[in-house]
Amino acid sequence: MKRATEFDDLADPTFSAAVIGWQKQHGRHALPWQNTRDAYRIWLSEIMLQQTQVSAVLGYYARFLERFPTLADLAAAPSEDVMALWSGLGYYTRARNLHACAKRVMAEYGGVFPSDPALLAQLPGIGRSTAAAIAAFSSGTRAAILDGNVKRVFARTFGVDQFPGLKPVEDALWRRADALLPAEGIESYTQGLMDLGATLCTRSSPDCGRCPLQQRCVAFATGRTAELPVRKPKKAVPEKQAVLMAVVDGGQVLLEQRPDSGIWGGLMSLPELDGHQACDGAIPIDDVVRAAGVFGDVEETEALMPLVHVFTHYKLHIAPYRIAIAKRAELDSGYVWWDLARIEQAPLPAPVKKLLAQLAMPGLFG
Repeated sequence: MKRATEFDDLADPTFSAAVIGWQKQHGRHALPWQNTRDAYRIWLSEIMLQQTQVSAVLGYYARFLERFPTLADLAAAPSEDVMALWSGLGYYTRARNLHACAKRVMAEYGGVFPSDPALLAQLPGIGRSTAAAIAAFSSGTRAAILDGNVKRVFARTFGVDQFPGLKPVEDALWRRADALLPAEGIESYTQGLMDLGATLCTRSSPDCGRCPLQQRCVAFATGRTAELPVRKPKKAVPEKQAVLMAVVDGGQVLLEQRPDSGIWGGLMSLPELDGHQACDGAIPIDDVVRAAGVFGDVEETEALMPLVHVFTHYKLHIAPYRIAIAKRAELDSGYVWWDLARIEQAPLPAPVKKLLAQLAMPGLFG
């Protein structure tokens, strides 16, 4: 007699069959990390694709493989090289975890990623869903994924009326994800769920007419595709301000190494006046000049066009200043003078790199 399980009431082989059949005929098959069992390439793509669209990842993925063709190359690389290549892709903790993970796999697994999702999930930067995807694509391991795209597909298909980020709701979605796993074809099924969320069941303007799940979709049947999944309750976005000092001398700009943790962790940036502070009025120019004095004899100070950069948890108003100095002071090892002519090679946050690229026009710094 067959033993009942907690998933029996959620199991539905026709669901996975519909996804697999659609993926084989209409899904994506030519992405550079597909059609391979190379766990290194699969892992690299999965980390880059976390909270980032495919179109943004393609160029970074190619450049990483050109610079670090193997896991051993990545593990042995200086951290500043890794951060420089990641610069502009955002969510920089991913880059630090990527490097740490490469070192761990080399040290603990002889350079070979384990096929067990539970072991993969213990490595830096690899959560449960990412571990399942890596194991499925590299080893054919039967494991469930539940990334943002899949949550959206499930929420609409099964009519989930609560925010998927709530712990009880997410736990229920994981139970369903496990129950719906196919007995065979895990690679096509996993890729199919990703493709559906990325190409048809999109956040806005879903293409329900071409969706293989339309006939079973609660959101479509009840006219609620715009309402599901339920959005996270909005909170007021805090606003902060920061003064960035572009200290220049002789065609070079002074860069400061940021701590490994926190905003822009592990990258270089321009020196700041008192970090990211609450917005409480304009910063007196005398304070900027006085702060810049530790870097040398201030010759000229110029306010530049303000910038606004939005992080996941607050909005930052950036007031940049160009500060020309006549004589450099002795500084500790946390600072480096960088040629503006090669500023694109510096491991900088995207807004800082954009600012300096504009300021590096011939003749501007003298």
